[in-house]
Amino acid sequence: MQPAERIKIVRGDITALDVDAVVNAANETLLGGGGVDGAIHRAAGRRLVAACREIPEIRPGVRCPTGEARITDGFDLPARYIIHTVGPVWHGGTSGEPERLASCYRAALRLVTEHRLETIAFPAISCGVYGYPAGLAACVAVREVLRHLSGNERPTVVSLAAFSERIHDALTEALEAAMFPRGRPG
Repeated sequence: MQPAERIKIVRGDITALDVDAVVNAANETLLGGGGVDGAIHRAAGRRLVAACREIPEIRPGVRCPTGEARITDGFDLPARYIIHTVGPVWHGGTSGEPERLASCYRAALRLVTEHRLETIAFPAISCGVYGYPAGLAACVAVREVLRHLSGNERPTVVSLAAFSERIHDALTEALEAAMFPRGRPG
């Protein structure tokens, strides 16, 4: 199966997806927040905060620096695991945001490979309160997922989850551009 055939774009609530792992667009504390992070924490239940507190701080208040990833159980989610990653705040694209966002996808996918997981769902990392433009973020997401899939058997399916129509459209356009770089045939 070609790498692009292993990517699905889904519209809906990432917390309801029955996959091996969901990715949490977290903050550096890993203790919950707004948007996807808050939704995942609410759906996973109280044990998630306790598990996140067990992850050692690498400096005060930081359990997961921007661009890195950590893994916990999924607790009350349908997903067995949660992979927490911290995306960059958008500052116009000149402060290393694209590379740091790409690093989020690479770090999460490394954990998938290490844990021999078959399915994973990503939200639109950094596209909420962190302000990353959806179209640019979608291109980074698709590029990094395709790179990983072209050299790895796992995961077998990557779902790119879109909570809004705007994100869904951006992901669809990015995937089509990657599959058909000169435009759709015929």
